Amino acid sequence: MAKIKVGITHGDPNGIGYEVILKTFSDPTMLELCTPIIYGSPKVASYHRKTLDLQVNFSAISQVAEAHDETINVLHCTADEVKIDLGQPTAEAGEAALAALEKAMKDWREGLIDVLVTAPINKHTIQSEKFHFPGHTEYIQKSVGKDGQQALMILMNEKIRVALATTHLPLRDVASAITEDTIMSKLQILHHSLRRDFSIDNPRIAVLALNPHAGDNGLLGSEEQDILKPAIDSAVEKGMHVYGPFPADGFFGARTYEYYDAVLAMYHDQGLAPFKLLAMEDGVNYTAGLDIVRTSPDHGTAYDIAGKSVADEASFRHAIYSAIDIFRARKAWDEAHQNPLEKLYVDKRDRAERG
Repeated sequence: MAKIKVGITHGDPNGIGYEVILKTFSDPTMLELCTPIIYGSPKVASYHRKTLDLQVNFSAISQVAEAHDETINVLHCTADEVKIDLGQPTAEAGEAALAALEKAMKDWREGLIDVLVTAPINKHTIQSEKFHFPGHTEYIQKSVGKDGQQALMILMNEKIRVALATTHLPLRDVASAITEDTIMSKLQILHHSLRRDFSIDNPRIAVLALNPHAGDNGLLGSEEQDILKPAIDSAVEKGMHVYGPFPADGFFGARTYEYYDAVLAMYHDQGLAPFKLLAMEDGVNYTAGLDIVRTSPDHGTAYDIAGKSVADEASFRHAIYSAIDIFRARKAWDEAHQNPLEKLYVDKRDRAERG
């Protein structure tokens, strides 16, 4: 059976991307799981390997067809000379990050890689005419989303999954972005992802309130009564197991999340602050709702420790594991639902209507 080809973008080369990538694949058992293809620069990879004194080998390639199964493959897709200034945000590093991302997306669209794992970027230095998005999620949705597909950011580990109704928005814009249609759409994407991507037949989803104390019956806001509760009721009518809205502080404080398969938070910090407290070492960012399987570690470029050989690769390793698991789960789901069996028992009314 062919190994899963994992495309890996090197992210900002002045950050810890190469360190966590090379540390992850310094474990030879990782190469038994997949064929890694790092979109970046062999020269930059060599620089980081030497700086970090890592005993790991890789092959330099110019296209995916040259990739070897039993080694790390570094695909050259940046400028010939990329100046490395560890720990510093530079325009040149942003250009190198974007070049790797563009090439990886192109190869995925052509079916050359199976999944995508992205190392952290600097969201400021990567900005250009080609990249004018607040993050990976929005860029990837624009690149590969089709037929109105919407991406859903899910932060997860083995204990908890937190999805976001809104992602990279200023706090002052969050309330106006919360609509009944938006919440319903996010719940449908999350419900389908839990079934298809995580093999959970009847997922239980908790919805967090927007306002403190879930609005206190309108005293602190009406979004819970006017928007969230109707959306939850509609989801239940469609056969989903959705509950809430729950006040966020008590929900996490009482560990209520343990009774649900996923949580839908209303905005970035409402979901990510408690999540990172619970899962900082092994958390994974997953982009649900699209045809592509894309994951990333839940940390940033970490300029403050770049080049010091102290970065923990656990989150990146789990991003690899998650991408492989989701790819396999999707394949099994799609095969099972491609030609479903007809019902064994047919309602008499159905038979009569068919004549």
